[in-house]
Amino acid sequence: MEFQFETRYDQKGLTALARALRKTIRKKRSRRSHIFGWCIVALAILLIAARRLLDEPWTLRDTLNCGVGVILIAILFTEDQVNAFFAQKKLLPGTSSAKSVFTEESYTSTTEAAATEFHYEAVQQVCETEDYFVLLFSRQHGQIYDKASLSGGTAEEFRTFITEKTGKPIAYIK
Repeated sequence: MEFQFETRYDQKGLTALARALRKTIRKKRSRRSHIFGWCIVALAILLIAARRLLDEPWTLRDTLNCGVGVILIAILFTEDQVNAFFAQKKLLPGTSSAKSVFTEESYTSTTEAAATEFHYEAVQQVCETEDYFVLLFSRQHGQIYDKASLSGGTAEEFRTFITEKTGKPIAYIK
């Protein structure tokens, strides 16, 4: 059996990849980062509130505290999109789209820049989103496969195939 995908590494796909990494392999670190971020936001609010209760005039420090709080809140709510934006900026020329062929022994990913063969043993985590299958290799590396471009079988057949080949259950990411 042979499955084929054609995937574009655009903002939408890279956001799905970032979300899969955050909710699986990076889960513990992400939780710590979120706690730290929300503590900084709470501290900024407390500093501004304390100065208001003391009837002190609004200063540049208050403006900076407010700005830091707003920026952190925005980043905390759009973390995956921000990560995808920077990942897209780091893409090497000729790697913004890939054609992948999954066979019994391994799978090959071909871009304008190169063709690379991967072995299923290297996969640490298999994820699925509404639009993509995601294979994760480490805390910073993964690949996405657009379900809409799947040929050679159905999504259900691919789920069974990839679970069997990697020995990993599929984590469903919302």
